[in-house]
Amino acid sequence: MAIIIRYVVEHKGVEKFVTADKKEADKYDKMLDLADNLSEYIEAKGIELDAAILEELSVMLAKNSVALGKLIKGTSAKQVLDEDTAEVITLDKKKA
Repeated sequence: MAIIIRYVVEHKGVEKFVTADKKEADKYDKMLDLADNLSEYIEAKGIELDAAILEELSVMLAKNSVALGKLIKGTSAKQVLDEDTAEVITLDKKKA
């Protein structure tokens, strides 16, 4: 008999990510928290977007927060895109 430890990340009551790696689960959870904060900020600035689009935009920005920070500091988009090797993670991605 084997014991399997799985970390499940739930967001707004929906299972979003499953992994055996605690650090990976924590990282994903932190990204979702950042996405929530970004959504709230975008809405507070008066930008009206469909809820699904707002969520997708916020998650994309959160996943790419390092690149976004470089852009804010003045690095060109071309240079950031050339350096960008981040894996694209969808909200529905699940690992065992």
